[in-house]
Amino acid sequence: MLRDMADRIGANRAVLALSFARLGDALGNSILMIIIPLYIARLHVLWFPLPETVRVGIVISLYGIVSSAVQPFMGALGDRLGRRKPLILGGLFLMGTATLAFLVAGRWEELLLIRAVQGIGIALTITASMAFMAKSTEKSTRGGSMGVYTTMRMVGFAIGPLIGGILHDRLGYGAAFAVSAGFIFLGMIVVQVWIQEAEPEKQDRAGGPFLVMDRSLLNAGIIGAGVATFVMANNFSMMITLEKQFNTRLQQSAFAFGLAFSALMISRLLFQLPLGRLSDRVGRKPFIIGGLLLMAPATALLGYVGTTVQLVGVRLLQGLGSAAIAAPCFALAADLAKPGGEGRQMSILTMGFGLGLALGPLFAGALAVSSFALPFLIGGVLSLTGAWVVSHYVPETVKRGKGIG
Repeated sequence: MLRDMADRIGANRAVLALSFARLGDALGNSILMIIIPLYIARLHVLWFPLPETVRVGIVISLYGIVSSAVQPFMGALGDRLGRRKPLILGGLFLMGTATLAFLVAGRWEELLLIRAVQGIGIALTITASMAFMAKSTEKSTRGGSMGVYTTMRMVGFAIGPLIGGILHDRLGYGAAFAVSAGFIFLGMIVVQVWIQEAEPEKQDRAGGPFLVMDRSLLNAGIIGAGVATFVMANNFSMMITLEKQFNTRLQQSAFAFGLAFSALMISRLLFQLPLGRLSDRVGRKPFIIGGLLLMAPATALLGYVGTTVQLVGVRLLQGLGSAAIAAPCFALAADLAKPGGEGRQMSILTMGFGLGLALGPLFAGALAVSSFALPFLIGGVLSLTGAWVVSHYVPETVKRGKGIG
């Protein structure tokens, strides 16, 4: 059954299995995106009496900062071992266990430790997953495969905030944290049962001394794609910190905010796979540049929406832009990756994505103290800058008409 489904959508068994595993992981983590800003408001602060928006930004951002800091090491570790499955399982276990720890946290400072552990867990999971994807896909269908993977992840991120909002409004924080951890552990089970990894051959392992990042693995294409993923993640994550401010300005509930937050994921769900497959035919760069250009006005408008409907509409546009960026970006990096260096090279993109998720909420929380619209205007400028970087420095890896046969 799994093989038939994989054949119909253009992905191999490994891609589809790993995609389902990421669905469970994404469900669990996206529930937290809605719950954490509300949960922080009720916790005691012992050492750092900072403004609430700043405290929310720090907790949300710490996850991405820690993840980004350790991802190169985790990528190098995967290259050295030549195996990815144990790292994926270990990362999911850390993430699920840390999520359960929210149930007993009583102070804001305790959340910092929990989020740091979650950051280490996602660093293990995502670098190993992307290296596995690069290794198990072919260039002619890689954009479609990355589209399948990111689409399933977006399904989780689209549904999770809605589940989180309902659980919070009806059952409270405890149920939301328990369900979140349950989805992550479900992803761990799927990896264990479905993912099969052969013993690595010599050429699959990194040779020589253990280097977290070998300069020979860095090139303009990989770095430019990392810049694009950073800008994308930065721009769509900024509104998380300002949940209470959006709800007050628009007179909406936590569920309405969850709906608006999920709108981006729903848009990506609709367009991610077809745009990824199109990038196998017409090239990666046009979609990446176009997505960044679309995200510029969509991000800037977030600071000026006046109704929930407008907020949902702008988030849908952001989703379309990010759909054009994500799969082609990861496919382009995999096209450029060298055997034995996939983990470290793909970690540049996942690190950029993680930094975007981390710094977006942090900057939004700090800048919104002076002006609610300011962080979104800066995000729009970043999108235009990212489009210029990709246009000038990132090579095209696909010849038109030479993709999917």
